[in-house]
Amino acid sequence: MSHRKVDLIRKATQILLGAALLYTGTLHLTTRRIEFQAQVPTWLPLSPDFVVIASGIVELALGLALISLRRRREVGIATALFFIAIFPGNINQYVNHINAFGLDTDRARAIRLLFQPLLVLWALWSADVSLKKKK
Repeated sequence: MSHRKVDLIRKATQILLGAALLYTGTLHLTTRRIEFQAQVPTWLPLSPDFVVIASGIVELALGLALISLRRRREVGIATALFFIAIFPGNINQYVNHINAFGLDTDRARAIRLLFQPLLVLWALWSADVSLKKKK
């Protein structure tokens, strides 16, 4: 496959990821706010509502950046780091058996945990961030 085609696919997947973040960021601030609060780890010394609002704003900013900015590398890294930062919430939902977002079994919650690393890789790949050491 040509470099140009790969670059177009990367950009399309970056825009798709940006749109997904805009959607979930909006949900953080509107209709799913309570469900997102249920994921905030109990050990975190912040108000769950604050965490949900702040993470929603970050998701909106990252979504807009993924869609609109030309400098993809930095945005891809920031998005990957965000997905890593929110992973404890997914673990919290699994460990504490919290039903939210239709995840009402340990199996469903465990499967969701497997998708977080894929989101990290998606953010990095679509932004053309190489994980290989340069010679």
